[in-house]
Amino acid sequence: QTVLQGIILLPPRAICIASLVLLAWLFASIATFGHPAKGSAPLRGWRRRMIQTTLSCLTRTLFFIMGFKVKVKGKIASLLEAPIIVAAPHSSFFDAIISALTGMPSVVSRAENLSTPVFGTILSSVQPVSVSRQDPDSRKNTVAEITKRALSRGQWPQVI
Repeated sequence: QTVLQGIILLPPRAICIASLVLLAWLFASIATFGHPAKGSAPLRGWRRRMIQTTLSCLTRTLFFIMGFKVKVKGKIASLLEAPIIVAAPHSSFFDAIISALTGMPSVVSRAENLSTPVFGTILSSVQPVSVSRQDPDSRKNTVAEITKRALSRGQWPQVI
């Protein structure tokens, strides 16, 4: 019975997941088109709203299709209340679920992840703080960037 359900449910789920990822890539490409690279300036206006609404909705839908049902208890902290969100252990889908539920905040990510073909564009649209494992000053630069964004009084999105 489990094998039969897997055979029946896997193809439609895979098609839906691929479609949602490509749709997310399209919206991320539109939002970041013509914007300075490397997170030198925060996304503003329609670009930020597009990322917050469409990518958050698409990511929630993606997790629902994969079988995750998330219920939020309590109130999600606003940008001014909590400019930094701490999530652990960074080894599962949990970070992505938190990102979708909190309106797609910036994330701390390896610099190499930005060069991944489709997911790199999606990741760059949330304006990540990049960490380079080859750069000896990367840890200091990352802390400085997170501090700068946390003290920006709402110009940058939350950092997870």
